[in-house]
Order: sequence, then structure tokens, then C-alpha cells
Amino acid sequence: MTAPTIPTTDDLGGPPDPVTGSPARGLASRVLGRFGSGTVQVVLVLVALFWLVPVLGLLFSSLRSETDNADSGWWTLLTAPAQLTLHNYSDLLANSAILQSFGNTLLITVPATVLVVVISSLAAYALAWIEFPGRDWLTIGVVALLVLPIQVALIPIAKLYGGLGVFGSITGVVLFHVAFGLPFAIFLLRNFFSGIPQDLLEAARMDGARELTVFRKVVLPIGLPAIASLAIFQFLWVWNDLLVALVFADADSAPITVALQTQLRQFGSNVDLLSTGSFLSMLVPLVVFFAFQRFFVQGVLAGSTK
Repeated sequence: MTAPTIPTTDDLGGPPDPVTGSPARGLASRVLGRFGSGTVQVVLVLVALFWLVPVLGLLFSSLRSETDNADSGWWTLLTAPAQLTLHNYSDLLANSAILQSFGNTLLITVPATVLVVVISSLAAYALAWIEFPGRDWLTIGVVALLVLPIQVALIPIAKLYGGLGVFGSITGVVLFHVAFGLPFAIFLLRNFFSGIPQDLLEAARMDGARELTVFRKVVLPIGLPAIASLAIFQFLWVWNDLLVALVFADADSAPITVALQTQLRQFGSNVDLLSTGSFLSMLVPLVVFFAFQRFFVQGVLAGSTK
């Protein structure tokens, strides 16, 4: 006599055994996987070096005399290092107009960056965590201002500055940069501040902290990467600006971009002066970027992981 058989799940029509093994990879997944290979990394390094060629050309041109720049290309410096000279930099530092323009650039960039960071931080905190009538409509208005191009405001603001007596001054240029830098700054920081856990703010309020204390003790330390990223963006934008300075700055308050543009118009073949001034103008933003690079990367990646 044989023992009765017990029906299995397959005999009863149940679900089949799960399929083991890795799922099939799609085309997009295979392409993304290729980016980790050594060949692709070598290609990316070569692309980065290719993008650095103009920077190297600018640097080499600034280290050659006017005669050498007129006779041959900057790449000949690689085979003839005797062309190296610092005479261009000494002449530039002796140029009072260029030195004044560098000072004007600092007087424009630093206040415009500090004011945008301070005002936008406070406004973003208020729009993110303080309840008041019309808050949502005010947020919508800030977002709408992001699509407003600078060009449409040049003539109206020029007339306004004429009436206020600040046209052609450093103050007028700073105010313009602050006004057009605030919408993006508030939008960026509000989105970051909204991701802060509400329990942290409520705990500080239960301990008796006022809103300004909550902002200073809780929000600012957490939002430092985003604030540093905003400061870098604003600094680079204002430092490299030419359009606003051309319209609202006179000869005494012109930044380095306008000074170099004027030199190009007057001395079109003066490559030694233009290359030297352009490289020094580019050097300051590079120093600022690498000094705050750690905070910049943290701000860009903020919110990507929990």
C-alpha cells in the first residue's frame, strides 16, 4: 500500500516559484553603466583639458610681450620659454584706470552679494515657516519675477535713477543687482528651508526662542550649504556682469568688465594688456569658487539623499 501524496502549490494552481537572478537591463541602464568605465573617464578628462585650452591661451598671452603676441601664437611659448615675462602685469598694476576698475568691481560685487544673501535668507524663512496673510500669493509673485528679463527694466530704472540722483554711481549698480538677484535667491532658499524638519523649529519655539533666534540658531546652520551656493552664484554673476555696468555706471564707477571693453575699443591690437586684465579678472572668481567648493557641492546635492 502506497502513502497518499500531498498536493503541492503547483498542483493546486498556485503562484509559480519566484524567478531568481538579476532583471534584464534596459538600454538606458547599460549606457549609464558605461560611464563608470575607465575609457569614459579618460574621455572626460580629455574633454576637460580641451575646455581649459582657452584659459591656458589667455594665461600664456599675458606672459608674452606685445611683439611676441603679434609675431606668433601663444602656443609657441611651450617651445620657447624665453618669451616668459611679467612686464605686462607690472604695466597693468601701474595703470590707474585698471586699478580703479578693480576697486569698483569689489565695491559693487561684495555689497550686492551680501545684501542678496541676507535679505533672501530672511525672506525665504518667512515664506517657508511663518504664517501670515498673502504668503502664498507673495511666493507666486516671487516665482513670476524669475521670468522677467533684465532688458525690459533698463530704461524704466534708468529714468528712476535719474530722478533719484543715483544714475552713474556704484550705488545704482548695486541696487539693480540686488533687485534682480533677490527673486532667484528667495526661490532657491525657500525650497531648501522648506525641507528642514518642522520638529526642530517647534522644539526651539517650545523652549522660548523667538523667530529670529530660531532662524539664527536652527535654520542658518542647516542651510549653510545652500546659502554658500547662492553666494557663489551671486558673486560670479555680479563680478562678470557687463550689461548693467555699461548702462548704469559712469567712467568713475565702471567695473573691470567695462574697463576692459573700453580698452578693446580704443586699442584693438593691445593683446598684452587685455589678456593680462582678463586673466586677473577671471582669477578672483576662481579663488572664491574653490574656497567655497565644499559648501557648493553640499548645496547642490542637498535633498538628494535622506
